[in-house]
Amino acid sequence: MKYDSTSSAAEIAATLRRARSAVVLTHAKPDGDAVGSTLALARALSLCRIDVEVWYIGPNPKWLDELAGSTPRREFAPMKPTTPGDGRPWTAPSPDVVAIVDTGSWQQVAEMRSWLEGRAASAVIIDHHTHGDAEIAAHRLVKTGAASCTEVLAPVCCALLNKGSPATLPREIAEPLFLGLATDTGWFRFNSVNPGTLRLAADLIEAGVDHTRLYRLIEQQDTISRWRLLGRALSSVQLFDIGSESGKLAISRLTLRDFDECEADRNDTGGFADMVLSVAEVGASAILTEADVAPGEAPLTKISIRSKPGPAALDAGTLTKKLGGGGHYHAAGAKVRLSLDDAQKQLLNAAR
Repeated sequence: MKYDSTSSAAEIAATLRRARSAVVLTHAKPDGDAVGSTLALARALSLCRIDVEVWYIGPNPKWLDELAGSTPRREFAPMKPTTPGDGRPWTAPSPDVVAIVDTGSWQQVAEMRSWLEGRAASAVIIDHHTHGDAEIAAHRLVKTGAASCTEVLAPVCCALLNKGSPATLPREIAEPLFLGLATDTGWFRFNSVNPGTLRLAADLIEAGVDHTRLYRLIEQQDTISRWRLLGRALSSVQLFDIGSESGKLAISRLTLRDFDECEADRNDTGGFADMVLSVAEVGASAILTEADVAPGEAPLTKISIRSKPGPAALDAGTLTKKLGGGGHYHAAGAKVRLSLDDAQKQLLNAAR
């Protein structure tokens, strides 16, 4: 089954509007686009008098509480599909509709797979990624040319609220839409930015978004431990010739010991791979992170890849798909049940 659109923005909005209750999901370890998409959609559904709750699979960004405010949400621990993050007794609900945003991949919603299976007829996907599992949802709006999921979602929010332009959306919906747009484009630096991206950004600012406040909240809240961890990552960088005209592949590595000795959070590696792209001879950058596992489990390594734009650019999405992951052309990731050394060997073999 091909992973592409089956519905327009107006049709997705109509499907959602018929519901009385909804759950909004996104991928594990939500980033700015995932958080922005879930909050914008949940708030739009709430204004349509639909009972809605957002579910997040951690670890979550430190700024989530301030941005989410009073939006109803439930937090889950990674790989614990029936345990809410707060430990309260919980019975899995059965909403009229499930909306999945910023992903369409079983791997990225693995914690909820047993709950999602059998719900495809009443499930909606809104996404901008190239790869996904179409059987998750019958109703799909997938725009791979969009710079962020919120760029795909904005027309859906307008249709839900009968707004002719994003510039007239309520500020509490415009703000998370802008969050996703800005963070997924590196604050409008990446080559994914198109004229429509900037027009939408202008409309959302007209709707009342304080973009400088968002930047401070998201990008200027680092701890010293994160910078110590960055030092470890940068000191581990190795360059490999993979036969690409775009340049060499830079690989950085972080162990659990690095995190512990730096007193850093497991979620502190965001943006590390992008920084190494500043090196002239580097065409792509990968950071390999040793992940926590239960006693007796096989080792797990997380791989995040970024590539420079250009005619000979490394296709990060296709590369990580070979490793069981996926993403965009210039930004993608995967999780492999291998040690750091074996994961690096597999990555290099796939890249070459």
